[in-house]
Amino acid sequence: MILSDWDIRVYIEKGLLIINPLFNDTIRENGVDLRFGYQFCRFKKSKEHVIDSKKDPVEEVLVCEETDEERGFVIYPLEHVLATTLEWVELPHDLVGFVNLRSTFARYSLYIPPTIIDAGFKGNVTIEIIGGSMPVKVYPNQRFLHVIFARTSSPVFKPYRGKYQGQKGVTPPKPD
Repeated sequence: MILSDWDIRVYIEKGLLIINPLFNDTIRENGVDLRFGYQFCRFKKSKEHVIDSKKDPVEEVLVCEETDEERGFVIYPLEHVLATTLEWVELPHDLVGFVNLRSTFARYSLYIPPTIIDAGFKGNVTIEIIGGSMPVKVYPNQRFLHVIFARTSSPVFKPYRGKYQGQKGVTPPKPD
């Protein structure tokens, strides 16, 4: 079952769902909108380096930068960047979040792959954004994600405790 704005408010008021900071326009009809944080990372273009997903940390091929609400950050055509949400999110053991790009940014031709926030997750949400046909400049504090919460049939037996638990800012991929 997808949570309505009423259900989301109840979860937040009871302290079961945490979204911090929570703005007046965060809670929407059937989900919440999350904002860009201040950190973005782009992958260096290199044909010499191959990332080994079983053992290589990617920090050496990522260029991360902090920006502000005046300068913004440009996402170039077909570029894959990592961004973070401004908000810290904590899901209870009976909610799952389905993450979608807000339609305004989709209309600018940006795209995000299907993304799930697992029951029990705590942290800033790191999201991959793929550039469209033209460069698009985005800014911290802009609402860019829409998260729809679905209640599981019962609380999960094993809530999320993975390698991204408690992440702050952009968190690059971590080898298994």
